[in-house]
Amino acid sequence: MDLFFVLPTISTSFIAISAILVAIGWILIIKGRREAHKKVMITAAIAALLFFVIYMSRTVFIGNTEWGGPDKLKIYYQVFLIFHITLATVGAVFGLTTLFLAFKEKFAKHRKWGRTTAIIWFFSAITGIMVYILLYLLYPGGHTKPVWEVILGM
Repeated sequence: MDLFFVLPTISTSFIAISAILVAIGWILIIKGRREAHKKVMITAAIAALLFFVIYMSRTVFIGNTEWGGPDKLKIYYQVFLIFHITLATVGAVFGLTTLFLAFKEKFAKHRKWGRTTAIIWFFSAITGIMVYILLYLLYPGGHTKPVWEVILGM
């Protein structure tokens, strides 16, 4: 097992953990357990941040893995990847906004943002895990390239 497989596995694990923690946090707040909700959601944010740090470090210093599967599926993968990146970006912005509202104790707005943020985050995590499965489990073997070349399929 090399760095090209270990780092994506670790970073994907952190995004999965963050999504699970968001689900737990949602259940806790429904049950009225605010303090537990707060702790779990902060932990979810830390897990997401760890994902981001590992992902960006790998992207900057190593590059991203290009599609290693059949050419006939490449365009579908690229569209799916762009969809995932868009979801993840929106989810991150919404997540930061939702956290900010909570820390400012603007709970009515936090509640409204939180519902949407959680749903976006779940879809982002699921699509991120699917990207990992496609690149490292189903169709391994793609080379590492700069991020823009991977996204655009160059």
